[in-house]
Amino acid sequence: MQKYCWDLTLLNCERLNPNIDHLRGTDLSATEAAKKLAIEAALAASDKLAQDIVAIDVSEAIVITDVFVMASGANEPQVKAIVDAVEERLLKLGEKPLRREGEQQARWVLLDYGDIVVHVQLAEERIHYAIERLWKDCPVIELPVEVNLPREVKGSVE
Repeated sequence: MQKYCWDLTLLNCERLNPNIDHLRGTDLSATEAAKKLAIEAALAASDKLAQDIVAIDVSEAIVITDVFVMASGANEPQVKAIVDAVEERLLKLGEKPLRREGEQQARWVLLDYGDIVVHVQLAEERIHYAIERLWKDCPVIELPVEVNLPREVKGSVE
């Protein structure tokens, strides 16, 4: 039943599956493993100069994943490069995406790893859809400082 709850809140999922009452009042924050995986995905995106990288703990809002990682690319080739870097880095950790969407157009690519979902979007798509506003009440996971350094600084650090 959980797979049908992709875009639904816990409240909406309750209507579909009343057997989740036992989750009420419990700590549903993202697991440490999910947070670490999200940080690795963010670092990989940063290596390809992704912009505005954020990780949001959505575990209390939806039941099918713990963390959304979001990153922006300036153009389709950069979006593809970011996606490839994330996949390579997480594969080295033994993680393979369960599902991926949007690779053909490379305007908004989604990598679903179960515990985390990585969204890589063209900057203009990200502004247009503004999916962060849907999760504005969810806690943001602190990422390492180097993840969102300006391009000029990233280039000089390496």
